[in-house]
Amino acid sequence: MQYISITTNETLNAYCAQLAKADAIAVDTEFVRTRTLYPKLGLIQIYDGQQIALIDPLEISDFSALKAILTDENIVKVLHSCSEDIETFICALDVVPKPIFDSQFAAAIVGMGPSLGYAKLVEVMLDIQVDKGESRTDWLARPLSPEQCRYAAYDVLYLFQLYPTLLNKTRAQGRQAWVFAEMENLSRKKQSQIPYELLYLNIKNNWHVTGKSLYVLQQLAAWRAKEAQQRDLALNFVVRETNLVEVAKKLPTSKNALHQISGLTPQEIRINGQAMLDIVAAAEQVDAAQYPQPVERLVDFSRFKKVAAAVRQVCVQTAEKLHIPVELIGSKKQINQLIKWCWFKEDDTRAQGLLPDLLEGWRGEHLRGALENVDGLNMLVSIRAGESNDA
Repeated sequence: MQYISITTNETLNAYCAQLAKADAIAVDTEFVRTRTLYPKLGLIQIYDGQQIALIDPLEISDFSALKAILTDENIVKVLHSCSEDIETFICALDVVPKPIFDSQFAAAIVGMGPSLGYAKLVEVMLDIQVDKGESRTDWLARPLSPEQCRYAAYDVLYLFQLYPTLLNKTRAQGRQAWVFAEMENLSRKKQSQIPYELLYLNIKNNWHVTGKSLYVLQQLAAWRAKEAQQRDLALNFVVRETNLVEVAKKLPTSKNALHQISGLTPQEIRINGQAMLDIVAAAEQVDAAQYPQPVERLVDFSRFKKVAAAVRQVCVQTAEKLHIPVELIGSKKQINQLIKWCWFKEDDTRAQGLLPDLLEGWRGEHLRGALENVDGLNMLVSIRAGESNDA
């Protein structure tokens, strides 16, 4: 296995000059994300069919040449199950690779099976067994071991070899554009953010509280997100979600009262107790007119099951016609996302300026007409691509 290790700006610039001649490059990242909110980039692997490079982001200070390559519309970036890679590039380099050809999604839409892991796909297509032994090692430690480097290099070597066959299969079925559209939609999601004031909508069991308590939960969820971002700490390492709900329910007014909440740890109280008490105290000065409306749940609507079943039937029929798994075109989560978007005044999809997945790209192309005729969705009749009406 031949590869080069890039640890200087000059070597990276020279390698990027070579990449600029490529039509496609295989790209992968290795990162660490244990207690942090953001992934910590440990390695970037690239292969253009000529030279595998392992780029050390801990040594490089100027990524401008690489960022130009990653955003060059004339160079396809081949990745596998790229959601976390996109997020890592956004956090570490402030860049979104494009255009992206995702080998997992491509395999799924040509009938090879949904959500095939990288090792399984390599085994099926190349008859090669991939050693995943190094996948969970510490990619921030230096020096990287020879085993880590070989593992990382093989990832992009095989990924590049998968690309031509998958590309031809998607072309043969007229679905090449689906791959790029799906990744564009994914990239938009990764770049969007739910407004702080609506984060409480994603807290489990938020419907257990109303009135002042719901207002407190709204403020706690916003505060926790800001703390997590400032401290680069995973949300539940600031305060666990279940504890936010308990604080909102019980509205404690002292440290002693916080200690009576069984789920709160002494460390959570020591570090964040006063901030939570301040939020509870501030709520006493807020007019009830500013309290959020009670949280809506789909299961509370009598027609939900009927409408969800009708939407799923549209997805099933379309999936059969396209010869793809129904989960690929319309999962339960995506069906619920659509119904929430149609029925609820406030939902996180609309708040981020996004359309539901079932109305986006290739899914929307194949589903929109039938969905507009589903009794109970209401809004869809007046929806046009990229537009939405208030609920």
